[in-house]
Amino acid sequence: MARIVARSGQRVEPLAGWSWLATAADAAATPADLPEGGDWREAAVPGTVAGTLRALGRLDDASADAINRQDHWYRTQVIEPLNGRLRFEGLATVTEIWVGGVKQADSASMFAPVELAVDCPAGTEIALCFRALAPKLAAAPRRSRWRPAMIQPNGLRWFRTSALGSMPGWCPPGLPTGPYRPVLRIESEAGAARIEAADLRTSYDGQTGTVALSLSLAANALLPDRGIMHCAGGETALHADGEGKLAGTLSLRNVTPWFPHTHGEPALHDLTVTLDGETIGLGRIGFRSLEVDRGEDGEGFGLIVNGVPVFCRGACWSNADVTTLAGGRAAYEPWLRLAREAGMNMIRLPGVMTYEDEAFFALCDELGIMVWQEMMLANFDYPQGDAGFRAAIAAEAEALLSRAQGSPSLAVLCGGSEVFQQSAMLGAPPEAWSGPVFDEVLPEAVAAYRPDIAYVPNSPSGGALPFVADKGVTHYYGVGAYMRGLDDARRANVRFAAEGLAFANVPEEVSLRPGKPPAITHHPDWKRAVPRDAGASWDFEDVRDHYLERLYGLEPARLRREDPERYFALSRAVVAEVMEETFAEWRRPASPTRGALVWLLQDLQPGAGWGVIASDGEPKSAWHGLARAFRPVQLTLTDEGVNGLGLHVLNERPEPLAATVELTCWRAGEVAVVQAKREVALAPHSATTLSAFELIGRFFDIAYAYRFGPPGHDVTSAVLRDAVSGKVLAEAFHFPLGRGHERHHCGLAAKLEREGDDWSLVLSTRRFAQSVEIVDHAWRPERSWFHLAPGEPRRVRLHRRVGASGEPSGEVRAVNALDRANYAAGA
Repeated sequence: MARIVARSGQRVEPLAGWSWLATAADAAATPADLPEGGDWREAAVPGTVAGTLRALGRLDDASADAINRQDHWYRTQVIEPLNGRLRFEGLATVTEIWVGGVKQADSASMFAPVELAVDCPAGTEIALCFRALAPKLAAAPRRSRWRPAMIQPNGLRWFRTSALGSMPGWCPPGLPTGPYRPVLRIESEAGAARIEAADLRTSYDGQTGTVALSLSLAANALLPDRGIMHCAGGETALHADGEGKLAGTLSLRNVTPWFPHTHGEPALHDLTVTLDGETIGLGRIGFRSLEVDRGEDGEGFGLIVNGVPVFCRGACWSNADVTTLAGGRAAYEPWLRLAREAGMNMIRLPGVMTYEDEAFFALCDELGIMVWQEMMLANFDYPQGDAGFRAAIAAEAEALLSRAQGSPSLAVLCGGSEVFQQSAMLGAPPEAWSGPVFDEVLPEAVAAYRPDIAYVPNSPSGGALPFVADKGVTHYYGVGAYMRGLDDARRANVRFAAEGLAFANVPEEVSLRPGKPPAITHHPDWKRAVPRDAGASWDFEDVRDHYLERLYGLEPARLRREDPERYFALSRAVVAEVMEETFAEWRRPASPTRGALVWLLQDLQPGAGWGVIASDGEPKSAWHGLARAFRPVQLTLTDEGVNGLGLHVLNERPEPLAATVELTCWRAGEVAVVQAKREVALAPHSATTLSAFELIGRFFDIAYAYRFGPPGHDVTSAVLRDAVSGKVLAEAFHFPLGRGHERHHCGLAAKLEREGDDWSLVLSTRRFAQSVEIVDHAWRPERSWFHLAPGEPRRVRLHRRVGASGEPSGEVRAVNALDRANYAAGA
């Protein structure tokens, strides 16, 4: 049953006034054994021990490592009498709950809420003891069929806690510890019909949306004879079902369905019930259908929403704040809004992180972002034969799916991350890859609580080996960690990449300005934030450098030593280029790929991490590249060798598209040697591929594949322009000779324009400008790291950064330009 947190007829308030004390492991068996006085400190709840240490200015690697070896006590007092319940939404991890000096409960999972009935006079002490986990990990059974190198120690597989803090090489140290989700005091109002829980199911058949609702009232509440359910202008009666519940089904013909924002409107509808004259809100729900497209061979994976195939693109979520594990709308919203702004329509919550709360799903519902939710199971040989372990996972899945029952954004439940892959890579036979948790427990939970979503047993899975790219779901690093050519994106025949394209993405200049970490790539503080695989002789900065040399023909080590500013500029440019070109391959109409998610959305700490958004919330160059690659109305170019260039026009919107495709080949970046134009008309949710040869109407070695003589051009630009307004909808570029590293006077120009409180920057260039960067420490450009062709001015909106003051003032650069353009308000 889906729990209603803010229940009708109840007073629900957070329990405040907490303080924290660390002791040696098992130094105090009860609150009475705690030392008199002691170094008690004020603590934020919800929060973690690490969060308290950070607030005190005492968080470093040593103190983070020590958390796991200590007991941590939290205590507060009930100011007013409480005759009701205490609810602990999340306790990490092995926890004792003490009320008035008496232990009332134990909790062994950070993912399972605990609720207690209490009758406390004013002044009653509530105490929580988070026992040291390190000794318990050391004492856990050690025998297993395989041991992953990525997560340490192996004993962690026995405990229901996050892998955060246990992944050396890319995650800050320190296991999550403390009451990281709210502690609530709940009191019933006299005479109120208290809703204890609600079970709701939605469905959509293309015309009619249906919601089936069952309400459970508190045991001591008087069950009304009937109630009324209201949604989207319709209503129906709720009747007693003989089991102490009120139930009913409402069908809504021609209701507006929910779509991911790239393909339609993420429509939501208020759901309310009326009981005994009181109207109670149950939140907003959406109606959508979802099918899994396995492809013609039955071995692929893709999603069809409301009958429309959806190319899923986005990134893998890490955490809003890895130190505090913050939840709630305020913590999630900045990250998710940036995800939507970049055109992402799916976020994956990987099995190495934590579950997020209801506000996460509510925001994704609102923003039109689908959620790929994994169980917090990753890499280990879990004790699936243990009945207690299976029961814990079943309860976890029930709680997760129940609280998101009305959420249309939840699209996939996945059994976990790289369990099958780890097993297979370490030599285990196929029969050892899965197990009853993935084959029975989780599919049964999906069938019981969310039959409208897809189930994937593990990420990756499918094929002769679980990680092959051309079957099922993969983690794709052909382009990336394995340092293969960009053509591998097509060669690998990727069906669905639940993660991939990981690079050590250099933050923007504004993020590096405070000097933490220092912008010196050989500095130890810089390198500690560069992700690496445990035991590998390389890191992901080496991966980025490989593609820098491949695309620009420069030796990264020498460039880094002799011209660090240019090294950073090209390091930022290359990841945007690689990501955009890879997604151009995957999104072309003939591609078998039905989705791909980048690893990761946000960094866990300052520095050149995997995140496409820095830990301070500033988008990196990779984010800007993805924002172009993810446009729902899109034009891309792909090199088809002797077949020339393919121009791929995509219209994922629900409206028809009438546009013009314009193609120009430039010599020396400023002389147009070939120009062609074609009108295109696309139906909603459709795509087409055009041949550059067909557009030009004669032979021109546009891809420089025939090489009968010297090249006639060095860059090709293509523009998709709205047929009515003339607005540029998308642009694409091709470099037949490679991107190169020569620099020229490009004639960059920048002009500020103001409309009320809004500012825009209008950019132009005399000669083709490559990877144009806008640097403004107070105002964030809506777009950056794009190419700019002559005669095609680009208008870029500027957004004031949080806490910044003053008017726009900055500089425009390009990686192939010797000149720069300065701008300032009033200049």
